[in-house]
Amino acid sequence: MAGQPNVDAATPPRPADGGHPSPASVLAAEIKALVERGERDAARDRFGALVALLQRRAVRIAFQYLRDAADADEAVQDAFIKVFLHIEQYRHDLPFDVWFTRILVNAALDRLKARARQQRWISHSTDEDEGRPVEQVPGGEASNERRLLAKERWDQVTQAVAGLPDRQRLVFTLCHLDEQSPAEISAATGMSQATVRVHLFRALRKLRGVLGGQA
Repeated sequence: MAGQPNVDAATPPRPADGGHPSPASVLAAEIKALVERGERDAARDRFGALVALLQRRAVRIAFQYLRDAADADEAVQDAFIKVFLHIEQYRHDLPFDVWFTRILVNAALDRLKARARQQRWISHSTDEDEGRPVEQVPGGEASNERRLLAKERWDQVTQAVAGLPDRQRLVFTLCHLDEQSPAEISAATGMSQATVRVHLFRALRKLRGVLGGQA
């Protein structure tokens, strides 16, 4: 039909299990085709639909890493910007959802590292100004101290997750943060369910080792 973009050549191949490409994969293929043809304004319009499709899920995953709504929103924005700028690098051998999840997790971890650097700078400045360690919290602020300890514990968890190999980190994120089953992860990644379970087992074993058996 006249006026309709020709995206047949960019349509993601049918998954190995015979299912259909995800809606996000179809949109991503259309956007990539538009960008490759130089139709960036049309690509931006289609990208808005992709953002609307993935944003709620993306915020949920980012919040699980960052535990702060504002930081999660910024990490999601960073991920979407990076996706649009590099959409021509998107390959069709994996669903777009998986490619995006990897970018999102890296964006969240980058923001977490930046926040940790900022907190170290603030802590150092506070120590110099007050002449005492910041961990010396008055008794009336015990609840704040407990929250700080809980946050430090979560930071240890996210740092441990960041240290996992790529596939283990991806499977752990999809299972425990995106709440997908091994069967769903298998369909999304192309890995067999047995391979998914092996990566998940190894990820949990490494996390328990890093966190003293409390992962």
